[in-house]
Amino acid sequence: MAVDQPITHESNSVRTHLEIVQGIIQRMAENSRSCKVWCVTLVSAILVLVARTGKAEHAMIALAPTVLFLVLDAYYLSLEGAFRKSYDTFVAKIHDGQASTSDLFAIAPIGSIARGLFEAMFRSFSLLPFYLMVLVTVLLAWRLVL
Repeated sequence: MAVDQPITHESNSVRTHLEIVQGIIQRMAENSRSCKVWCVTLVSAILVLVARTGKAEHAMIALAPTVLFLVLDAYYLSLEGAFRKSYDTFVAKIHDGQASTSDLFAIAPIGSIARGLFEAMFRSFSLLPFYLMVLVTVLLAWRLVL
């Protein structure tokens, strides 16, 4: 059994660990961006079909992907925040000299994902205005086709 040894910021293992966490954070941010792209794509396609058919009630179909992508986007942002906390906690341990080999490569989000989901959904500047604008667009399209 290996002895739990202290580590420093100069260790290659520390750099590798931090790169792994940074990669996870980048993937969560990319997933969040993809949610917005796919939401716009699907809502636009639905609204084009509504315009072609002239049936206003079909515009309400666009609400489903809007809500689903809002929740998924908030989930990715909450995970991103939780992994940022994990990153910050590890870096703080390194600076305080409290980090040990048992801290390496044990990567887990810190905090409540449910709470982070709620905070991301209602407090994030990148979510609420975007999805509200999509919702307003759907409602305007529905009203104009009527």
